Amino acid sequence: MKTVIMAGGKGTRITSIASDIPKPMIKIEGVPVLEREIECLRVQGFTDIIITVSHLGNIIMDYFGDGSNISPVTGKPFGVKIEYYFEEQPLGNAGALFEIKDKLTDDFLLLNADSLFDIDFNRFVAYHREKGGLVTLFTHPNNHPYDSGLIIADENGAVTSWLAKEDERPKYYRNRVNAGLHIISPEILNQIVSTLKIDLDRQLLKPLANTGKMFVYDSPEYVKDMGTPDRFYSVCEDVRNGKVSARNLKYKQKAIFLDRDGTINKYVGFLKDIDDFELENGVIEAIKLINKSGYLTIVVTNQPVIARGEVSLAELQNIHNKMETLLGLEGAYLDGIYFCPHHPHRGYQGERPEYKIDCQCRKPKPGMLLKAAEDFNIDLSKSWMVGDGENDVICGKNGGCRTAAINCDFGADIKANNLYECVSKILSKEI
Repeated sequence: MKTVIMAGGKGTRITSIASDIPKPMIKIEGVPVLEREIECLRVQGFTDIIITVSHLGNIIMDYFGDGSNISPVTGKPFGVKIEYYFEEQPLGNAGALFEIKDKLTDDFLLLNADSLFDIDFNRFVAYHREKGGLVTLFTHPNNHPYDSGLIIADENGAVTSWLAKEDERPKYYRNRVNAGLHIISPEILNQIVSTLKIDLDRQLLKPLANTGKMFVYDSPEYVKDMGTPDRFYSVCEDVRNGKVSARNLKYKQKAIFLDRDGTINKYVGFLKDIDDFELENGVIEAIKLINKSGYLTIVVTNQPVIARGEVSLAELQNIHNKMETLLGLEGAYLDGIYFCPHHPHRGYQGERPEYKIDCQCRKPKPGMLLKAAEDFNIDLSKSWMVGDGENDVICGKNGGCRTAAINCDFGADIKANNLYECVSKILSKEI
């Protein structure tokens, strides 16, 4: 698969770091960010690359050449084949694609040159081919969804709405942000666009929302724009502490699984009304601690209110959207949410018979843990299950996790009074 890397931006927000070189050539721990991108692609077999350049583009072209140049950092050839398209005049962040579309005869990767990432591209491509759409967006949660563009998708991953920063958004929303990595069919370039400058998001991709032709690929892997000084220094720190490469899903991950009711939000019995959802004290700080650690943060929750007919799937989704919104406003995020809608006992007025089954996902069975482990390549033996009830502890043990109990015991490995204390104890064991 061919890869197109957009490297034509001026990088006006990061001139205090470097003003005499293009932004993709700014060094992260001694290595230009664009070289890090190319190396990530090369080791996974993506060696056919087109780079679009403009501002100070000759510096990029001289450094990498046709891909056979020797890296001054590693002393080895870059090991790829590179072609360039030089924008004589600004064409927007997608105009160059129309100029090189004769070279794009099959689906291609489209990446930004100013992001640091380390992801499993083969897994990304396999998902794209499975869905069969025209576009697949790499999406992830971040710690500032309130000022990011949001992608809304249905249960099959098809994008239903694309909310840019300036668009009105619902009161509660899922923390799903476009990371700037795409797989695109050349069919997208068959349309006629009358403007000289072409905006990728607003003119090409956003119109595909709700057509069933664009999908999301949700992943917790590391992708971060280093286009501002604060983000640049944050990225440098993440490289130093090994966080960037460790999040690649080709490597085994570890997670802290969290029960919901009584652990994240205040327990009110069967939660049916979204207005009754309220975060427990210290939960935001606890989840931020997990976010900064090497663990994924994944919620696993029994929700028999679905089987009982007391809450619809849409209503449950909105409750979870409220949870993500409240966390996101304070810089915390969840990497995944799994719920069991089933309940084995029949006889409730208004119950939904299709959910009245003896399933494998209802805690204390470990089905949700096993599904998350499959989705995120998690080593359950290095993970923790945290909850406030016996079913949570047994579920963790059944899944092969270590266990932590809040305001209870049930033979858990760790006991604590609240989630913040619990997470602090878990992370102290990593020292």
